[in-house]
Amino acid sequence: MTPVPLDGPADVAGWRRAARGLLAAGIPPEAVSWRLPGEAPGLFDGAPPALPAASSPLAVPRAVLELVERALLHADPERFALAYALFWAGRARPALLRDPTDARLARLSAMARAVQRDAHKMHAFLRFREVETEGGLRSVAWFEPEHHIVEAEAGFFQRRFAALRWSILTPRRCAHWDGEAVVFAPGARREDAPAEDAAEDLWRIYFASIFNPARLKPEAMKAEMPKKYWKNLPEAAVIPQLMRGAEGRVQAMLGQEFAAPRRRQKAH
Repeated sequence: MTPVPLDGPADVAGWRRAARGLLAAGIPPEAVSWRLPGEAPGLFDGAPPALPAASSPLAVPRAVLELVERALLHADPERFALAYALFWAGRARPALLRDPTDARLARLSAMARAVQRDAHKMHAFLRFREVETEGGLRSVAWFEPEHHIVEAEAGFFQRRFAALRWSILTPRRCAHWDGEAVVFAPGARREDAPAEDAAEDLWRIYFASIFNPARLKPEAMKAEMPKKYWKNLPEAAVIPQLMRGAEGRVQAMLGQEFAAPRRRQKAH
């Protein structure tokens, strides 16, 4: 068995380098053992091989490569082996890489979609809270991603909140921005993040002010904003109250008579 060590669960670049070398060396998927830090070696693992640096004998379409690299951020432990098995099969049948009916490609596509949804939820439902540190104010957020997306999505927050000094804490990985560079660290605990800050009430007031009871669709709202995210959203505290009072507010709005503005009479 050929063990291939990776630097971490989101080491897409390391997987890509290794896959290129494995393909060039002609090593089949069943002879490869993908290893993450801390994992015990397999019973039949040998020493990590010195893979050739030659280019891969397989030309992978850019769209497929991007899809696979996104899927490699999924939490499924078989993702690295599955992606390599797809590329290995593509050596003999390149058209297979574009065949949506191929079971490997279909599964990787589903993984990529799940990762994309997870990233969307992170963009939408991550909330920073200000804390005082020795170096001054820092905005800290807690989020619980389903997949290994923190490193891939850190750039989004770096661009959007470039003026802040921030930290994103998750059980899987943490990201810290100091205004110049993003530094990654091991995962954290929920209690390492602040519970609330002075802006909590402002969030709740703002959310209540834009809440439109006439457009309330509870099932659609819960599908778009699942309840598991509510505990980290300051505005979520007022959602049950707003939902309970929605029908009464709609009836009150419908009962209001429309008063047309009076015309100003011309002076004689």
